Amino acid sequence: MDDPPSPRPAPPDRPIVFFDGVCGLCNRFVDWVITRDGRGHFVFAPLQGSTARAMGVEPSTADPALWSIVLVDGSGVHERSDAVLVVAAGLGGVYRLATILRWIPRPLRDWVYDRIARRRYRFFGKREACRMPSEVEQDRFLP
Repeated sequence: MDDPPSPRPAPPDRPIVFFDGVCGLCNRFVDWVITRDGRGHFVFAPLQGSTARAMGVEPSTADPALWSIVLVDGSGVHERSDAVLVVAAGLGGVYRLATILRWIPRPLRDWVYDRIARRRYRFFGKREACRMPSEVEQDRFLP
């Protein structure tokens, strides 16, 4: 007899941006979002962390080279180019214009995203450990 699937946790109160904690590009993206998110709308957690494991967050692609940004919000899980566009729109203001890019078919957007993701360590470096938030950022980061 198969075990029933374990229930997924309830959607988070605030959108969670999961990122590759050792990726230089992903960490720069997190820094970019934090500086533009004065409302504190988003919180962050490394894909390698306990929050991602507890929520069962695993990108749909089996290729770990593409595990870079995943967004979980009240409407579900967003990956790859969709995650980046939803985050940009969530920042408000001029960044909402990023939603125009959704007119580009997702396979094409994800193809470009994947090309960058596969080369991100080569171009932007790889850290030995996950990003540690500053004291000011502590309330924006989950384990």
